[in-house]
Amino acid sequence: MATRLPCVDTAIARNGRPLVTARTAAVWAVLRRELDRHAGRELTVLDVGGGTGGFAVPLAEAGHTVTVVDASPDALAALTRRAADAGVAGRVRAVQGDGDALAGLVEPGSVDLILCHAVLEVVDDPTRVVAAIAGALRPGGAVSLLVAGRAAAILGRAINGHLRAASALVTDPEGRSGPRDTLRRRYDAETAAELLRSAGLEVEQTHGVRVVADLLPATVIEEDPQAVLDLELALSAQPPFRDIASQLHLFARRP
Repeated sequence: MATRLPCVDTAIARNGRPLVTARTAAVWAVLRRELDRHAGRELTVLDVGGGTGGFAVPLAEAGHTVTVVDASPDALAALTRRAADAGVAGRVRAVQGDGDALAGLVEPGSVDLILCHAVLEVVDDPTRVVAAIAGALRPGGAVSLLVAGRAAAILGRAINGHLRAASALVTDPEGRSGPRDTLRRRYDAETAAELLRSAGLEVEQTHGVRVVADLLPATVIEEDPQAVLDLELALSAQPPFRDIASQLHLFARRP
């Protein structure tokens, strides 16, 4: 039996913590609206780089069929165990592979909803990955894209006294701080949107993710997690707060 996805406005677990955290609330809010749009229909979902199933398993619990593509066999093993523990092993399929090989792993025009979270920052060719995503979507299908934000990285390094690294992030075409940077690129709202548009997708929504959550001490978050979640949701769609979030979430559709 399908279960409801966790609510993002007032959901509090018995231990007082939100069932959806401030670091995922804005994304879940958008996904819930898309699933409500298809209420009563089982969707075919693809989670690129979905790891251990933080999004895939709840979507499967809500009655949808989810394929997770990830390069890590350990993450996929954890996903399989997590799906089995949740009673949705039959709705979750694990496929080993990386984003750059996506076109060869998914049948064209076969997917209703694609999640591509924290992937484009590390692949060899993000343009190729987004083109493969667009090709895998059915007409009317949608993609949830989550990418690292350049502005947050600049401010974070500056605040911590790493001024040269902050300056490098400003001027580097890919938004990197130097050769030791763990990410290959970062985005702002416009560059991420242009990447989607270049693949023929229409951007419908842009939100900031972790606008304040990464700036607050853990004690503040633990003291009133619902207040932090509410603030994140309130700021997520409002420039300039949206644009300085640690991550940018874009939701786009294939016409």
